[in-house]
Amino acid sequence: MLDEIVVEAIPEPALTSRIAELGRELAEAFDGRNPVLVAVLQGAVPFLADLIRAMPIELEVDFLALSRFGEGGRVRIAMDTEISLEGRTVLLVEDVVDTGLSLGVLRRLIRARDVGSLATVTLFDKVARRIVDVPLEYRGFEVGDEFLVGYGLDWEGRYRNLRSVWAVLDLPAFQAAEEVEQGAVFRLAGDNLAP
Repeated sequence: MLDEIVVEAIPEPALTSRIAELGRELAEAFDGRNPVLVAVLQGAVPFLADLIRAMPIELEVDFLALSRFGEGGRVRIAMDTEISLEGRTVLLVEDVVDTGLSLGVLRRLIRARDVGSLATVTLFDKVARRIVDVPLEYRGFEVGDEFLVGYGLDWEGRYRNLRSVWAVLDLPAFQAAEEVEQGAVFRLAGDNLAP
């Protein structure tokens, strides 16, 4: 039943290939500039790990986390970078950009630190959901509006460890399924969840 609710959207080989291409492109663009790659926790971690291995240049890595609070869902920094970004070449590393609201706030917060330059790379771009026009200099894949899990993207904290990306076609049915049933569909398809 769940195999009709979720479908593999981006297989592992396609992810690996595209991230290698992005790594080469970024290495060429940022060579000699010692960029700071700032990954937005938690979803961007798998992408960041593979991306930096594909960038054979001097670089530094740091992290930050965002949280929403209040009735308007205002965005604030929950965990900040340790590296000073003043005067630095900064590359924000995102897992997915959809409405652009969070990225817009994040870019303003980073720019306020007097960075030398700022660019964003995202693995998944949900252009159809864009509300705010934000600069997005590098992207891996343009994806649809489906709810995605795997390769850093989660549902209630689970499925970040899937090696491929899955589109949830019927979210209410997926939510209603037991956790054991949800995991079974990914195992049947050969992904890396333990039995």
